[in-house]
Amino acid sequence: MMLVAGTVPIKDLPLTMGKSKAEGEFLVVNDRSIPAAQGTGAMISAALATTNYLKLEAPHVLLAGDIGHGNGSREIYEYLIQRVADISPQVLALHYCLPDMVLMRRLCKCIQGCPRQPLMVADAGPMYAAKAAGLAPHFDIFTPDATEMAFLADPKATHPAYIARHLFSAETDQTPKLVAMAHRHKGTSRLLLVKGPIDYVIGNGEILDTIAEPVIPALEAIGGTGDTITGMISAFAYAELELHEAAIIAAKANRMAGRFARATPATRVWHIISQLPAVFKEYLCQWSGVCYMEGERP
Repeated sequence: MMLVAGTVPIKDLPLTMGKSKAEGEFLVVNDRSIPAAQGTGAMISAALATTNYLKLEAPHVLLAGDIGHGNGSREIYEYLIQRVADISPQVLALHYCLPDMVLMRRLCKCIQGCPRQPLMVADAGPMYAAKAAGLAPHFDIFTPDATEMAFLADPKATHPAYIARHLFSAETDQTPKLVAMAHRHKGTSRLLLVKGPIDYVIGNGEILDTIAEPVIPALEAIGGTGDTITGMISAFAYAELELHEAAIIAAKANRMAGRFARATPATRVWHIISQLPAVFKEYLCQWSGVCYMEGERP
C-alpha cells in the first residue's frame, strides 16, 4: 500500500485514516470531505489522479486538522510511531506536519522495524525535521524548492527561517552549488527534485536531469503546484518506476498540466490536477514506456 500522511488546515478534523477518493474539487476519506487545495490536499489529489490512471489501489491517507498549534501534527507522528511496523507501507510519503526532531527520530527508529523498508518521501515540515535531526540520508527523496535547498545546504540551520544570510540570498542558478554543499554535509536524501523555474533531479549529489519546458510562469504563483509534484512522484514510485524516472515524469507532467489548463495566476490547483489524466494519456508512454491500450492495466 501507499500511505500519505499530513495535516490539513481544518480546525476540528480528528485523526482520520482510510482510503481516498475524489469527488469534484474535494477528497473524501471515511465520508469526510477535504478540499483538494494546496498542501496535503493537493498532494493526495495528484497522487490519486496518478494511481487512478494507472489502475492501482488508491492511496491510503492519514490526516489530522492542524491550524498551527501542532496537535494534529503530533497525533500523526504518534500514530505512525505506534503502527507503522504493522502497516508496513510500500511507499510512505510525509507531508505538511510541524517539524519535530524528537518525534522524527522516534518514527525513523520504528520504521527500521518494518518487515520491509518503505520507500520514504518527504516535503515541507517532515523534510525540515529529518534534515535538522541528521536523518536526511534515511529518506529516498526530498522535494524542496530553491529556498528549502538553501536550508538543506546549511549544516547549522534547524529550520528554513534560520538559513545563513549568504545562502538565503542564493539565486535559483546556484542550485548546483547548494546541492553539492548539502550532499557534503549529509543534508539530503538519496534523490532530490529541486522545484523552480528549472527543475533539477539529483542523485547522490550529481545532477541527473533538468526540466525547463514547457515554461509556464503562472505555475509559480499558484499555491499547491509543488505539492502536486510530490504526490505524483509518490504514486509513480508506488507503480515501481525507478525513482529518478518518477521525479522526471512528475516534473514534466506538472508543467504540461499547467499548459493544458491554460494556467493564469488565478487558476486553482484543482484545475491543474484535473488535467493530469489527459496529460498522461498523451505523454506518459513517450516519457516512460508505460504504454497500454484503453481499459488495460499497464
